[in-house]
Amino acid sequence: APPPGQPPAPAGAVQQVTAQQLRQRGNALFQAGDHAAALAAYTQALSLCDAEPERAVLHRNRAACYLKLEDYAKAEADASKAIEADGRDMKALFRRSQALQKLGRLDQAVSDLQRCVSLEPKNKAFQEALRALGSSMHEKMKTMSCTDSKVEQMFQILLDPEEKDADKKQKAAQNLIVLAREEAGAEKIFQSDGVRLLARLLDTAQAELMLAALRTLVGLCSGHRSRTTAVLAELGAPRLSAVLGVEHEQVSLAACNLLHVMFESLKEGLQKDFRGKEDAVVLDSSKDLKLLIKHLLELLALEGASAHGRDNALNLLIKVVPRKSPKESNSMSLWVIDQGLKKILEVGSTVCGAPGSLPVTENSRMSASVLLSKLYDDLKCDAERENFHHLCEDYVRSWFEGQELSGRLRAIQAVSCLLQGPADAGNRVLELEGIMESVLSLCASVCEAHQLVAVEALIHAADKAKRASFITANGVSLLKEIYKHSERDSIRIRALVGLCKLGSAGGTDFSMKQFAEGSTMKLAKQCRKWLCNEAIDAGTRRWAVEGLAYLTFDADVKEEFVEDKAAMQAMFHLAKSEDRSVLYAVASTLVNCTNSYDHEEPDPQMLELAKYAKQHIPEQHPKDKPEFVRRRVRKLLSAGVVSALSCMVKSENPALTNSCRELISRVFLALVEQAEDRGGVVAQGGGKALIPLSLEGTEVGQTKAAQALAKITITSNPEMVFPGERIYEVVRPLVSLLHLQRTGLENFEGLMALTNLAGISERLRQKILKEKAVPMIEGYMFEEHELIRLAATECMCNMAMSREVQELFLAEGSDRLKLMVLYSGEEDEKLRLAASGTLAMLAAMHPTICKRIPQVTVHWLEILQSLLLSPSTELQHRGVIVVMNMMVEREVAEQLMASEMLEILSVLAKDKDKP
Repeated sequence: APPPGQPPAPAGAVQQVTAQQLRQRGNALFQAGDHAAALAAYTQALSLCDAEPERAVLHRNRAACYLKLEDYAKAEADASKAIEADGRDMKALFRRSQALQKLGRLDQAVSDLQRCVSLEPKNKAFQEALRALGSSMHEKMKTMSCTDSKVEQMFQILLDPEEKDADKKQKAAQNLIVLAREEAGAEKIFQSDGVRLLARLLDTAQAELMLAALRTLVGLCSGHRSRTTAVLAELGAPRLSAVLGVEHEQVSLAACNLLHVMFESLKEGLQKDFRGKEDAVVLDSSKDLKLLIKHLLELLALEGASAHGRDNALNLLIKVVPRKSPKESNSMSLWVIDQGLKKILEVGSTVCGAPGSLPVTENSRMSASVLLSKLYDDLKCDAERENFHHLCEDYVRSWFEGQELSGRLRAIQAVSCLLQGPADAGNRVLELEGIMESVLSLCASVCEAHQLVAVEALIHAADKAKRASFITANGVSLLKEIYKHSERDSIRIRALVGLCKLGSAGGTDFSMKQFAEGSTMKLAKQCRKWLCNEAIDAGTRRWAVEGLAYLTFDADVKEEFVEDKAAMQAMFHLAKSEDRSVLYAVASTLVNCTNSYDHEEPDPQMLELAKYAKQHIPEQHPKDKPEFVRRRVRKLLSAGVVSALSCMVKSENPALTNSCRELISRVFLALVEQAEDRGGVVAQGGGKALIPLSLEGTEVGQTKAAQALAKITITSNPEMVFPGERIYEVVRPLVSLLHLQRTGLENFEGLMALTNLAGISERLRQKILKEKAVPMIEGYMFEEHELIRLAATECMCNMAMSREVQELFLAEGSDRLKLMVLYSGEEDEKLRLAASGTLAMLAAMHPTICKRIPQVTVHWLEILQSLLLSPSTELQHRGVIVVMNMMVEREVAEQLMASEMLEILSVLAKDKDKP
């Protein structure tokens, strides 16, 4: 609308509104009470205004609008900008004090008001505001001193059996949790006999009160060892373990979280800066740690514990028992093996539905396998491993020898659990007399539950090459028989997976197929059919994915699978479900479909020798050629593979093992291979999911994820792909690609990505410096491969915007400057651009550099002249900047004047096409 009193502009006329007019319009709107419209006018005026005093007034006016609109954080920010321009701007100071008061930062608000009063001592409004603020601060101090009584009140409300107001109780619980998150609040609760009162809340057996108590205790124990020790002494490990084992899922999870925090605090000691008297007391935490772990192990075999409580106990043991680094002692793992290996196997050997069996979930056995595997990997020597084997063998024998059928089933289930975890231990147990024969005979059982246990054991045994030939000879006909004649889908699907595993023994080698032509296609079709059949339970459908994980070694199966969108989406849906044991099978299937496994190119000479010796030569399937793989990747992307992978990475589950993470990293790298696909991968959360994959897992997995991050960073705007603080997390994975053991391509992509980051901000350059990347970047500047050399020089050019890097070029005895001068005279134009760009920047900022350029090489003058005479305007511009700065130094200027530099510059100065 036109300002009041002015006629509207005629149609077709272009209105040129000035910042002054917009400011006046904003003032009129503010007076009229339309604060949102006034804000919009001032904001538009800011976009048109460059003069600092006018901008300060607009910021001050916007602060007034924000105060009226109750957006106090923005009011404070705008008032601060006005004060930056003029520290004596009383209106801005007064407005900022109002905003700070509303934000609860009373001490800063007082400081601003005192400044107002000192600038204008007779202003009544300022004096009144300062008086009012003083009294409100006094109130706040009083309230702070009343926190003790507040804590008491909260506990009274929560523990009063007569209190029927649910909202009041909920509010008191929430206040207690929030208070415990602050160090001062946590200490207040602790000093007010809080732990004993929280114990009473736990004893109420009411879920809401128990959750409030557990979450408050997390605040008390977080990063504070002495309080954790006191909490453990008051509550006792048996009580904490009992709460973990309750039926209520949320309460059990909250107890699991508390125990994890307690473990971390006992292990690490203090991590916060609130160190008071605690430093004077040396606490030995190992007894407390062992006490907690002992009760967790007892919980595993406790019949009264809930299924998810058992899972939470396993997950905790996986997190806290194995060493984090090879330098640490593995004494805790050895103690757990001696005290609790048989208890862990109690969970792993549980046969679901059998009379008297422990309550377990679909994830329990997988979690037990992962824990056993981590404990086995933590062993240092043969004697320790031998002890592990003996304990496993004793346990299996105790159920197998002289026992009835139910005992033999437990023994076979334990073997399955070991084969899925520490396979060496599983293979050793398979060798025990009668085990394998029992498995084969039970496969033909008429009882579904028995048959399930035996067929699954057979499948896990078929994974091991040692056993596969034995099973191929003895088990294939049996499995085929079960597959063809069993009436139960749950059995048929498992028999099929056994056949798939045996059928894929040749891997990707097209010429080594165990089964008749076409039978793998039939098996895969049946797997896809089961996968899409929602009438079958998820636990059984998971086995269909297991089957596909093996069958998709065959390129024909891959092609058919990616054409079946319903099957792909059914698999992705399972990947996002509660049953996390499917993760590895999903990841394996995707690795096969995207051909992201390692495949070495055979040496041509060795191939000739093999043909001559009539040895077997692996063959690639024609449908595994790059164009087929690219098409499959596109199909997977359109079916939603990225959101499924992102969901899999978020999983806080033992099933997400390091090898599983590696597979997911391989798939992500295949998905971002083509630049045009990267935007879609990022949009569906791929960039965010890659960061944790690049920081944790196997070395290969971390490298693949880092390379995928590099590809994304090279072709996208990093600030949009990794918003906020996330961009700083990307630096470490990218720097890891510069290590010498990485491939040339990984080095190159790491350098390119870091170049992009280094060009964004000084904070990112500081992060790259902190990760010790500069010496590696310098090393690659001497690389023979011209693209790597170029990428390193471009990266150094952007890094040279940092003062620390500039100082490296000034260091005495360094050849860094010489290298940049010489590269400025190379034939490769891109290399010259990067080197001369660095030179121009250094010359402009450091006069000493200008003096040193003639000293580093006798060719300096001809290199500078070649830059000025180059057909590239960009090179000429860089050259002129270097020369201009060198002219400031008298002796260098004399050398330049003695050459043809003046004539060259005179010619360039007359060129009207190059302003």
